[in-house]
Amino acid sequence: MISSHKREFTRGALAKKAGVNLETIRFYEKIGLMPDPPRTQAGYRSYSLEHLKRLKFIKRSRELGFTNKEVAGLLEMVDGTYACNDVKELALANVGLIASKMIDLAKMKQALQSMASECRGGETPDCAIVDRLMEE
Repeated sequence: MISSHKREFTRGALAKKAGVNLETIRFYEKIGLMPDPPRTQAGYRSYSLEHLKRLKFIKRSRELGFTNKEVAGLLEMVDGTYACNDVKELALANVGLIASKMIDLAKMKQALQSMASECRGGETPDCAIVDRLMEE
């Protein structure tokens, strides 16, 4: 719950406080993750602490691998009523995806290390890495 003294931010101040850039806020507004803020009498956007809290929620969710669609679902749950089990289920599903990505990344790392170990380096255009990438 917000205290009685309302704090308002410009888009630039909101971006700075949340650690995102202005375009990120515009994008989240465009796709509906962030609500349109009210405007001052002069027509400037006026963001509240609730906007900041929501933006930080979105940022943290994205950093943990949730897609924009999943973040939208989480926000729907938060904005309405939600069961902790629903959130836990979504989080655990992402744990599985992350584990799969880690396996894929390890394979990519191994392939690149193998290619690099075959490369002699030097200034000539004869490169084992390029040769391997061009193989059919």
